[in-house]
Amino acid sequence: MLLNDLTTRAVQLFGDEPALVNNDTRMTYRELGLRVRKLAAGLQSLGLAPREHVAILSNNSFRYLETYLAIPEAGLVLSPINIRLAPPEVAFILNDGEIRALLVEGEFLPLVEGIRGELHKLEHVVLMDGPAGEGASGDGASGDGAWGDGAWGDGTWGSGTWGSGMVGYEDWLQSADAASLRPPEWYENEMVFLCYTGGTTGRPKGVMLSHRNVAAQCLHTIQLAEFNERTIWLHVSPMFHAADYWSCFAVSAVGGVHTFIEKFDPLRTLELIQQHRVTHLLLVPTMINLILESAGAGKLDTSSVRRILYGAAPMPEARLRAAIELFGPVMQHLYGQTETAPFLTATTISGVHPEGTEAQRRRMMSCGQPILGVEVEVVGPEGDPVAPGAAGEIIARGPNVMLGYWNRPEETAAVLRNGWIHTGDIGSIDEDRYLYILDRAKDMIITGGENVYCPEVENVLYKHPGVLDAAVIGIPDDKWGEAVKAIVVRAPGSEINAEALISHCKESIAGFKCPSTVDFVDALPKSGVGKVLKQELRKPYWKDQPRAVH
Repeated sequence: MLLNDLTTRAVQLFGDEPALVNNDTRMTYRELGLRVRKLAAGLQSLGLAPREHVAILSNNSFRYLETYLAIPEAGLVLSPINIRLAPPEVAFILNDGEIRALLVEGEFLPLVEGIRGELHKLEHVVLMDGPAGEGASGDGASGDGAWGDGAWGDGTWGSGTWGSGMVGYEDWLQSADAASLRPPEWYENEMVFLCYTGGTTGRPKGVMLSHRNVAAQCLHTIQLAEFNERTIWLHVSPMFHAADYWSCFAVSAVGGVHTFIEKFDPLRTLELIQQHRVTHLLLVPTMINLILESAGAGKLDTSSVRRILYGAAPMPEARLRAAIELFGPVMQHLYGQTETAPFLTATTISGVHPEGTEAQRRRMMSCGQPILGVEVEVVGPEGDPVAPGAAGEIIARGPNVMLGYWNRPEETAAVLRNGWIHTGDIGSIDEDRYLYILDRAKDMIITGGENVYCPEVENVLYKHPGVLDAAVIGIPDDKWGEAVKAIVVRAPGSEINAEALISHCKESIAGFKCPSTVDFVDALPKSGVGKVLKQELRKPYWKDQPRAVH
């Protein structure tokens, strides 16, 4: 199945039904379909060849949805970029991903301008601000469509020539001819998304996802979350994230309605649930914590909610019980990773309940059972399945497992072995196939639902002349799940302090990756071959925790 087939189906079956509401902007599926085809035709008109790469850097909006739907129609590949990344990280992705065109919201334009001289492939920039145009009722968009003086210096960008400067999204759609769209010749196992995730080598890796990967994920989630034409989905998780992008296709395929929040805000989330009678949304545990603590909790009407998907990190039992008390028995835990498009397991509403049987209460702390069409095993060092309840590495296979890492054959071979993806997570699985996460084999922290790879942070720390040795670990944090802590040995004669080191990190990497605290020590514990013993560093912080992840 191709992803553009899902969009075609939505227009054919639900053409006159509402497709989205974003502030004052409303569209039917027929109107949305026209704009999607115009956007696809516009991308082709830039001279992009089939399967060339486009990126998007934007907050959540209906235009983000249009971009996801248009990319398969245009026969191109999309890289959604994390808006929280630092300029050097964005530059790396644009270059490594061989991005030729970038759709960027005005808020992030200064960032792109600042790295312009470092970009080797980028030739076209589309500014996403401006009033909504043809096929949309209302405004719902910020800005007046202007882009400064409309030109970037001499009008050149990399090897391409711009003439008068950037393209404005809405003006561009107005002039695009949907009839000129050249239907792509796709195969379901071809890459359509290139999603960058952190890496244990210190460099982001591009996860190559095919039509088959994402279409399978859509069908899985439609079934497990019970999507239908009455579904009203709130895009509250960032749309660049693996947690949300699949919903653009899954909700559309069944004729549901898309709603949006530009940036997460706990009170605004509750207000939109009440205003639009939202039925489904996905939250990470940090978001749930903030909603539970917000002034609107229990005061605004959330009775419309039928399912809250949550994941990216385990959730403490007390918080899960509080969420069930607020929203009702609608919580569904999902486990997966970007490499699996993204879900592997899910709990069921009937199988997990705080007031149920002993087994149902115990399974509140599980990640659920393998979703339809996916196999999940827990294996020992030799690759053999372990006994129920025993610890081992979680591996999986199914139609949603990635093609591999972009231009990283060795790293691909390390995780894709004999048809199985090796997740790097340590878990156990019980007699009824409920999966429990115990620890992570990868040197990784999950803070606020975002992955932080410790070597990436350590590499930045080592660039400071005042650092002789450094290790980064995750420690328990009630708000974020885990917090990033650096443990540093100062260079001889250095008097570097924590504040200066944190500021140094913020120059190179996203704020959520930077240490929130720094401890200074005389030496780091190391093995006989010189490897830092991070378990020894983590032990004091995790000794009273039921598991080594939060």
